[in-house]
Amino acid sequence: MILSCNNINKSFVGKQVLTNVSFHVNEGEKTAIIGVNGAGKSTLLKIIIGEMSADSGDITFAKGATMGYLAQHQALTSHHSIYEELLEVKKDVIELYDRMRALELDMKEATGDELESMLSTYARLNHEFELQNGYAYQSEITGILKGLGFTEEEFSKSIDKLSGGQKTRVALGKLLLTAPDIIFLDEPTNHLDMESIAWLENYLLNYRGAVVIVAHDRYFLDKIVTKVVEIEYTKSQMYLGNYTDFANKKALVREAQLKNYLNQQKEIKHQEEVIAKLRSFNREKSIKRAESREKMLDKIDRIEKPIMEQHQISIKLEPHNISGNDVLSVKGLSKAFGPKQLFTDLDFEIKREEKVAIIGNNGTGKTTILKILNGLIDADSGELRLGSKVKIGYYDQEHQVLSPEKTIFDELQDTYPNMTNTEVRNILAAFLFTNDDVFKRIKELSGGERGRVSLAKLMLSEANLLILDEPTNHLDIASKEILEDAINNYSGTVLYVSHDRYFINRTATRILDLTNNQLLNYIGNYDYYLEKKPEVERMYLGSNSFKAGSSKTTSSTTGTTTASASTTSSSIQTETVTDSSDTKLDWKQQKEQQAKERKRQNELKKVEDEITACETRNEEIDSLLALEEVYTDVSRLLELNNEKKSIEERLEELLEQWEELSM
Repeated sequence: MILSCNNINKSFVGKQVLTNVSFHVNEGEKTAIIGVNGAGKSTLLKIIIGEMSADSGDITFAKGATMGYLAQHQALTSHHSIYEELLEVKKDVIELYDRMRALELDMKEATGDELESMLSTYARLNHEFELQNGYAYQSEITGILKGLGFTEEEFSKSIDKLSGGQKTRVALGKLLLTAPDIIFLDEPTNHLDMESIAWLENYLLNYRGAVVIVAHDRYFLDKIVTKVVEIEYTKSQMYLGNYTDFANKKALVREAQLKNYLNQQKEIKHQEEVIAKLRSFNREKSIKRAESREKMLDKIDRIEKPIMEQHQISIKLEPHNISGNDVLSVKGLSKAFGPKQLFTDLDFEIKREEKVAIIGNNGTGKTTILKILNGLIDADSGELRLGSKVKIGYYDQEHQVLSPEKTIFDELQDTYPNMTNTEVRNILAAFLFTNDDVFKRIKELSGGERGRVSLAKLMLSEANLLILDEPTNHLDIASKEILEDAINNYSGTVLYVSHDRYFINRTATRILDLTNNQLLNYIGNYDYYLEKKPEVERMYLGSNSFKAGSSKTTSSTTGTTTASASTTSSSIQTETVTDSSDTKLDWKQQKEQQAKERKRQNELKKVEDEITACETRNEEIDSLLALEEVYTDVSRLLELNNEKKSIEERLEELLEQWEELSM
């Protein structure tokens, strides 16, 4: 074990943020810390690394363990170039190299004992140099910088001239080069494009040290982590597995908690009805019995109603008018900024009810396409045509359509004055704004909260074509799931730019990959895109005639053959005609027939007995799952659920056997 956190407590101005948070990280383990925005994830990281003190609790690292931390925002200042900044990490290696070169020069003049001493020192230095991967440090730096999305032309850029996102990538590169025993990463994918995220996934998977990640990128977490620590309502719960495993296990726990609560409520209601009936008899003995039952009821340890996830509130939103089948047609679209050509001669079409994701590396022009479609900037060339009855609703990353001084409630009600107060509150509740939260001013909200308000307004608009630019940026996982459900249930058309692969995988029916100034068309979700990408790029990159979504479109299915094989089966029917004398079985045959029948009956009874035993055990497991000591013990809960699954599978087999034997 490299890290142990025990009973960490933290509050700010009387508000409890962390309550008895406990978990551990083993050597080489990859752990995620997740929770909604404001749950205390970043606070917990800062407490662990010593940037902030806890009110109480213990943080213990393994003796001699080294640690590294990447914050969300970097205040990196330096006159170094990007490459020079990473060279600073290898300062000790470079000094070793310089000492070795100096010794090599000195050894040319040395003899005898002096030379022997120098050779010994050189061997020691060379061994240390090799242990620190000295002969490959330059290629290691280059590999990390390229993996994080920097081109060789950018290596010489000054740190002081970089954007915030670029500085974060430089800081991440320095951290990876340092290779500490445990790394803490706070939202490491926020400033990376898809290729860089995929590179980082592979790097961390092969990293020998332990990694603790705070992130909302579910696809990233699925690929890397083997343990999830959830911070919810100030408390922590640890789950083994990746994000999908966590989500499934959490659902089982919640289901068991709710079932136990409902069972107890049912029993309480029954006892109250019995008590009322006894009192209604109005006799001394019946009243005493009622009082006795009341005392027993008062002693029951009441189970609190489980707090179910807020995003389970569902909302179905429909566009005011249905558009024609042809929603958007783009022909010959081109755009350059100065000498930089973003894309040339793009063609694509969008049909009604499609959910189309535009993906590609940073700087390829994805957001530019959306701005051209919304008339915010002009194309250099090309033709845009909207279909019949199409009305666009646009969501940008800056949320410029919100009034800073208004409350959340007023922002919606002023935009849609025909909605009742209840309707406004229901909509806001679906986007996780409840109780007094609806009276917060827009200027007081976080980026993620502003994003949710903008999305709520957009989903209420009469638009039937939603154009979304990075809609999941700054959203926590619960908010992303609300948006995913809203898009999947939306009967209009959606075109969006996103680097959130989990979001794309859940919502996209088609993907347009902007690469090498072209759009490559994939009819499917993100997993399908990954499967077909090598084949499509090999076949079509560099083909100037390739157009996405038009009559010239070559989708990812082109070049593949779907073969359907029809199998002709012949059956031979044999009809035996016998006379009455042939139907009589001799004594030996009758005995054999009777023996077979006894065997069949015995096997049938065995199967029926096993079915009864399986069903009995199933009921026992259901009872166990309702016990608090079981549903709060995750390992026991999983063990019972696995057993239940095995029993269900066995029952299927037994029922098939029973049918065959019953014939």
